[in-house]
Amino acid sequence: MALTPTETRELLARLGHTPKRFLGQNFLVDGNIVRKSLELAQIRAGDAVVEVGPGLGTLTGALLEKGAEVWAIETDRTLHAHLESGLAARFPATLHLLEGDAVERPLADIPPERARGAKVVANLPYAISTPWMDAVLSGPLPERMVLMLQREAADRYVGAAGTRNFGAISIFLQAAYDPAPGHRVSAACFYPRPDVDSFLLHLVRKPGAFVFTPDQKALIRRCFQQRRKQVGAVLRDVLPGESARMRELLGSQGFSSSVRAEAIPVPTWIKLVSPASGAA
Repeated sequence: MALTPTETRELLARLGHTPKRFLGQNFLVDGNIVRKSLELAQIRAGDAVVEVGPGLGTLTGALLEKGAEVWAIETDRTLHAHLESGLAARFPATLHLLEGDAVERPLADIPPERARGAKVVANLPYAISTPWMDAVLSGPLPERMVLMLQREAADRYVGAAGTRNFGAISIFLQAAYDPAPGHRVSAACFYPRPDVDSFLLHLVRKPGAFVFTPDQKALIRRCFQQRRKQVGAVLRDVLPGESARMRELLGSQGFSSSVRAEAIPVPTWIKLVSPASGAA
């Protein structure tokens, strides 16, 4: 069960720990949201689960008690020590706890053979949410992800082409995952209370999930860094030898070379940067 706000304050005081805003340390204090996270992720006994930023271990404990095998990574030394002496000692066979940077180790060193069947359940700090997501989308891709995010980040990830929320990360994610029904989360569900509401984003891997190469990602980012510039002009600058083919492909998809990056839908981006498409 989630700790109450009072219990959370008391535990933090015993640990001598002040929540660090820059690490997004807003601790979940609502048991209903813990249950909802597990429900959306369809957690079953024996599941391989990755958790990022387990904090005080509220979600971690629920996953372990459900019978999941959990790979968790925590960057805060005090919180890592608390988890090591508590949950890791109680669940030595099923909790694999790391201290480190989740952007550098996005799937907490889960064995590659377990990664594609894994589920990610995490409360992602705003500061790392996009670089972490970008790292995960380099593959191997987990089967399902349920991510607690600031609403703004969730809106960017599932933003539709032609809207202001649509960007490079939207393309990378939507090429690999379909959004499933998620859940709004009030700021009152956390201690300390954040300034914004959050959202449980529920993502399910597509049957033909596509993973962009680093070069393909760099090209798409370049187009969005110059959002007001026509895509045809960006392509001539960046890939002069390929720009004619790409402009012709745009035309075959119903777009002129004067189109701007945010107007091009995900399937067309995949065709544009990678004529020989490949699955993850």
